[in-house]
Amino acid sequence: MSSLPKCPQCSSEYTYEDGALYICPECAHEWPREAAPSAEESRVVRDAHGNVLADGDTVTVIKDLKVKGSSSVVKVGTKVRNIRLVDGDHDIDCRIEGIGAMGLKSEFVKKA
Repeated sequence: MSSLPKCPQCSSEYTYEDGALYICPECAHEWPREAAPSAEESRVVRDAHGNVLADGDTVTVIKDLKVKGSSSVVKVGTKVRNIRLVDGDHDIDCRIEGIGAMGLKSEFVKKA
């Protein structure tokens, strides 16, 4: 049984070592043997009070937020369930009842 990892792209079991790289012969993907921490592992998103947020958490809005391109407002105390963390200028993708899908910045929410 080989102790080499499976290919992260195609899950092939036939990977091999070549110097400081692992190589997949099926899809030609190459990756370093000493893998650096991925962006998911190294990126930590915190709420306004410093609590670490994760996918699927429930958060509460701590400030009235105007919805861009609309006259509606997300009021203080609005609970947002099942958030998704994303990269970009907004840290959180979510769906708010009565408004719909939108992006929030983590500095305007607290973990519920």
